[in-house]
Amino acid sequence: MMTKCTILSAGLTCALTVLAQTATAEEKKDWSSDPNVAVAYEEGGRYYTEDDVPTYFINDEGKVDWLTYSGFRRYHSECHVCHGPDGEGSSYAPALKKSALNMDYYDFVAVVVNGRENVGASQQSVMPSFGTNPNVMCYLDDIYVYLKARGTGAVDRGRPAKKVGKSDAIQEAEDACMG
Repeated sequence: MMTKCTILSAGLTCALTVLAQTATAEEKKDWSSDPNVAVAYEEGGRYYTEDDVPTYFINDEGKVDWLTYSGFRRYHSECHVCHGPDGEGSSYAPALKKSALNMDYYDFVAVVVNGRENVGASQQSVMPSFGTNPNVMCYLDDIYVYLKARGTGAVDRGRPAKKVGKSDAIQEAEDACMG
């Protein structure tokens, strides 16, 4: 890829354009055979990889599965204040849209449940524990699959335009969790 930037004052714009093009190329990767993403089976409206890890599904009509749609809603009600809109990160906390791809599912769950503190010479960051917050814990898989879909580029920024309906099994699990 070659991008030409000749005007000095446009340097930042050019640098951002090059970064955006690089991210776009990475997100255009075919993730369908990646074992961390590929759907192996569906159960009650939830999709899983071969390793029984939640994943997203987008049908031939471009509709996202319910958990991905719900994950967008839950992420934006609980997570985006620190981690930025659409999993893009902020000056306060890191981007999460790649975390669901690069971090083991069980490590992801552990960080959300228990929190994490990173202390270094030049920075200190604290992820609070959400283990007792039902608005996070009852929808943790939803948030995870949404971030996975964002990380692969399968879902664009903003609310997914089309979604499948909530299955009875998902509604029952939600009711049982929320009480």
